[in-house]
Amino acid sequence: MSGVRVSARWSVTAGAGAALAVRGGAEMSEPAGLVDVTSASGDDGGGERQLGPEVGSGVLRAFGRQLKRFRMRAGMERPEFGARTGYSASTIAAYEQGRRVPPPRFIDQADEVLDAAGVLLEMKEEVARAQYPAFFRDAARLEAEAVGLHVYEMYAVPGLLQTEDYARAVFSVRRPLLDHDRIEQGLNARLARQEIYARTPAPLVSFVLEECVLQRPLGGRDVLRHQLEQVLLIGHKRNVEIQIMPISREDHGALGGPFTLIDTSEGRRIAYAEVQGDSRLYSEQSKVRELEARYGILRAQALTPSESLSYVEKLLGET
Repeated sequence: MSGVRVSARWSVTAGAGAALAVRGGAEMSEPAGLVDVTSASGDDGGGERQLGPEVGSGVLRAFGRQLKRFRMRAGMERPEFGARTGYSASTIAAYEQGRRVPPPRFIDQADEVLDAAGVLLEMKEEVARAQYPAFFRDAARLEAEAVGLHVYEMYAVPGLLQTEDYARAVFSVRRPLLDHDRIEQGLNARLARQEIYARTPAPLVSFVLEECVLQRPLGGRDVLRHQLEQVLLIGHKRNVEIQIMPISREDHGALGGPFTLIDTSEGRRIAYAEVQGDSRLYSEQSKVRELEARYGILRAQALTPSESLSYVEKLLGET
């Protein structure tokens, strides 16, 4: 995610004594790699962050120039091109000027409608990464390529489980308020992360969610109901396990806040944690093992995956 301002303080603890602190939107570059800053509580709570790409970033401007060139070669005005792809003329203008991030489906349509012979398609991956600030782009890549993701959440449904309406509600209630374009850009970026479920081979993904997360009606009861249906749908995937931590438990293994464990294809495990805007990324094994132990305790204390899905079904019937 590029040169945007970040109010949260970032610190990275790496092995072999390497350490890096990033403040105010500087790009994070650390050999061990990054973890998606929205994998854990960054999805919903935690520190305030600017959303969306730097306006007019190089990748978006380059794509916009190519898009305009192919549109003009095809002899189409923006209204006609927009009508054929399902977008308004003003949205087409924003794409051509690099002010908004075009979604993958638009790029697919544009390449076909404008007979671009795959030129626009070749830029789709870079355009997708441009929707994140620079310090997050490597993190998004790591999440997308992870062989395992293990998420503990206590504030809201994690981004990897969110429906479009629930995610929009999460962005809409942020304080200070986000404008429409920021909400849409954040929404597109969040939903794009869920393509991880379509990967082959499929990564192993597990979640431990506090019971209250599934009772908080962000966006209203209808939005919550559809969100519970989504949790059930994803929870039945063979590579996904969802567990609920009951409010009634008298013991709790992780009252320190949400965190995520990411398993990389190189056999490394990275831990990410965030509390009230203090976001930390750990590759140092002592800290990673500490969070691994907490996650193991959480899973032992929570309902089993089968019990958890039964609970969600029960909650759905009451919503």
